Amino acid sequence: MNETMPAGRQDKKAATRDAYGKTLLELGRENKDIVVLDADLSASTKTILFAKEFPDRFFDMGVAEQDMISTAAGLAACGKIAFASTFAVFGSGRAWEQVRISVAYTRLNVKIVVTHAGITTGEDGASHQANEDLAIMRVIPNLTVIVPSDAIEAEKAIRAIAAFHGPVYVRLSRLATPIINDNKDYNFQIGRGIIMREGSDATIVACGLMVSMALDAAEMLQKEGVSVRVVDLHTLKPFDKELIIRCARETGAIVTAEEHSIIGGLGGAVAEVLMENHPVPMARVGIKDMFGESGKPEELLVKYGLTPEEIAHAARSVIARKK
Repeated sequence: MNETMPAGRQDKKAATRDAYGKTLLELGRENKDIVVLDADLSASTKTILFAKEFPDRFFDMGVAEQDMISTAAGLAACGKIAFASTFAVFGSGRAWEQVRISVAYTRLNVKIVVTHAGITTGEDGASHQANEDLAIMRVIPNLTVIVPSDAIEAEKAIRAIAAFHGPVYVRLSRLATPIINDNKDYNFQIGRGIIMREGSDATIVACGLMVSMALDAAEMLQKEGVSVRVVDLHTLKPFDKELIIRCARETGAIVTAEEHSIIGGLGGAVAEVLMENHPVPMARVGIKDMFGESGKPEELLVKYGLTPEEIAHAARSVIARKK
């Protein structure tokens, strides 16, 4: 059942990678079968917290992501719950073949949790900004793909995947982002989107840090007399087709918003479902067909059009096309 959730406080911020490190440590205390691997980036991915308390269950594989994924697969084949972490650009791109064959093809219990995804990797520049990872990971059979919207959702997602048997890819961010799920009724379920705000004129479907921006856009539009629904689609695979089709039927227009290329990610997934089931006017907000650049994360979000203003503009355009 899809739930409508009141948004929590957006004045509070936390990085999803910090929530990962904290939750992984807690899980390590609860389950001795959890092992963690990293590719010489544990201080950044926050797996260092686990490493300090459980050095015998932590493996720093060095700058060897392919080896890390293959070793994680081996540990999972021996009955361990293997968490493997690095930056998104390396965990998806450099190790793609190992993820495909060693992990997904064999359906092994490996959790690939990557950080520093998207344009907000910032000053590290284009070489470290993974704006293509969701496209290349969601195409792999058997692989669950999750993009938490805030630190609270990240914590719930990590706990959920630890209990779930099978290969998973979780995309986290470097930047501290607004807390939007700070309410007692929040409930995370793999594969089930959450209606964060009701509306009747259009639906904004978002993932990751763009969910908070979608909520801001909805507030802007409300002042203009425009009613917009906001959906947190944290799981790109398995995809909540029923929710997207229902939103299309009830609101008649869709906007997607993601910190990722508009090609093949959330926008592509939503377009595929709408095309085959219920076509409506649609617009995609995300990175256009280009690489990023070095800069402050907040400035890059503005330059590449990942703002509440751009989302609101896209919503106006699809609503106009309904007429």
